Amino acid sequence: MLASEVVVDDEGILLGDPGREVVIDALFDGRRIWSFWLPRDAERRGTGFHVAWPETLRDFLNGWTELTLTEHGSEEAIFADEVHLGAGEDRIAVATKQGKPLSLDKYLRRVQSFDTRSAEHVGPLLDAIDDVLEALRRVGVDAFLAYGTLLGAVRDGRLIGHDSDADLGYVSVHEHPADVMLESFRIQRRLAEEGYPITRYSGAAFKVDVQESDGTVRGLDVFGGFMREGHLHLMGEIRTPFQRDWVFPLGTTTLEGREYPAPANPDRLLAATYGDSWRTPDPAFHFATPSSTYRRLNGWFRGIRVGRPTWDRLYATPGKPRGKASPFAQWVSDRERAPGAFVDIGCGRGRDVALMARRGVPSLGVDVHPRAFRAQARALDAELGSANPASFWTCNLYELRHVAVTGARIARMPGDRVVVARHVVDVLTRAGRDQLWLLAKMALKDGDAADGRLYLEFLCREGRDGYAQERHLEVRSPRKVRTELEAHGAEVVEQEVLPVGSGPDSSRVCRIVAQWSR
Repeated sequence: MLASEVVVDDEGILLGDPGREVVIDALFDGRRIWSFWLPRDAERRGTGFHVAWPETLRDFLNGWTELTLTEHGSEEAIFADEVHLGAGEDRIAVATKQGKPLSLDKYLRRVQSFDTRSAEHVGPLLDAIDDVLEALRRVGVDAFLAYGTLLGAVRDGRLIGHDSDADLGYVSVHEHPADVMLESFRIQRRLAEEGYPITRYSGAAFKVDVQESDGTVRGLDVFGGFMREGHLHLMGEIRTPFQRDWVFPLGTTTLEGREYPAPANPDRLLAATYGDSWRTPDPAFHFATPSSTYRRLNGWFRGIRVGRPTWDRLYATPGKPRGKASPFAQWVSDRERAPGAFVDIGCGRGRDVALMARRGVPSLGVDVHPRAFRAQARALDAELGSANPASFWTCNLYELRHVAVTGARIARMPGDRVVVARHVVDVLTRAGRDQLWLLAKMALKDGDAADGRLYLEFLCREGRDGYAQERHLEVRSPRKVRTELEAHGAEVVEQEVLPVGSGPDSSRVCRIVAQWSR
């Protein structure tokens, strides 16, 4: 591949055919920003390949940079030249608003990778690995370094430069998935009691948030595993023929000068994870998880994670409070002049909750992502002080325990309750909608809500206005939604369809009002 065969523009990079699979590092002003495989990550253009700029990088591509393309592991540049992208004239800086350098990981997420961090910065992460390993031992679990953290330790004794988090794994004494989940939740509770902030990934995996010395929050992932029918199952990618004595008794390995537990035979686990070429660095590595493994792990453990990556990306930054409520909320507000309480399921940034709170109505905003409503909650506290009637609550509609607790909380709110769910039906699967109907039934049939109502708004026809794509919505049939509600004991008292805009190609939404008789 010759430099003369490389063309760079605002759309991406056109390269000549290398004649083989190759991993390319893209460097901006000497720093690696992104890596990709040819031809896997490209599309054929004539005799060469075109690689589009990742969407997560495009916001930064506005100015000048010295772009260098190298084959990973080689010092020789395939291409090196000053390039201009977008309309800006400044140097391109791929960084946070605070100036902390960013790059893209193998999932094309913006991360602060270890190659930009000093020993002082990552020290708290290493301390957390020590602490969490000890906490796991106290609850009877012998954990070890796993995935990229084990790979870096065994291969080089260091954290992998292009990695951005740390991974621990353990193999349970249990063989049944239900017992493995119970154990994982027990471990989570013990760690939470010790003050660790926890985010659950699935029934057998969770993340511990660790703050580095400059305030950067880094994830320490804890993946549960178990032996079943001669196979090791390890969240989140592994099901492979394995022997228990390849894991136990645990050995040790060295990471950043510290000694940590490792599987008895780490080479076998790394080969099962990354293939026989695991000793060769590959920052663009993608897991090729067999569909049979994917189905098993999904069916056993992952029901609570549906759609979560989309919301993680959407709410990656706290955002600002939005002052203007949605037209839907205004419509509900005009109809419900004096509700005893207002509950917004899927409240997002919380602007509709703010509308009702400013009217003095006890209001509860519920969303799957705690970062979604954080800014609005703080703004309402500052604006209304002790008179603020609004509160916010995290609930995952795919997790029955969340639904039961949330429904019980709403059922204790006084007076007639109004429950709204705008663009929730159109992002949930059938399983999630069944949980939504259960939550609404608990909120409106139980307790004092003799005249409580459920208000829905969802996409029922997709136009050519981009409305569905911008909001990550899928079309739902009003007839099907109505049938589901009635199957859960609800009575639909009103239904209408209306356009979201004035154009002939506008998308249309359906509004449904339902209630449960006591």
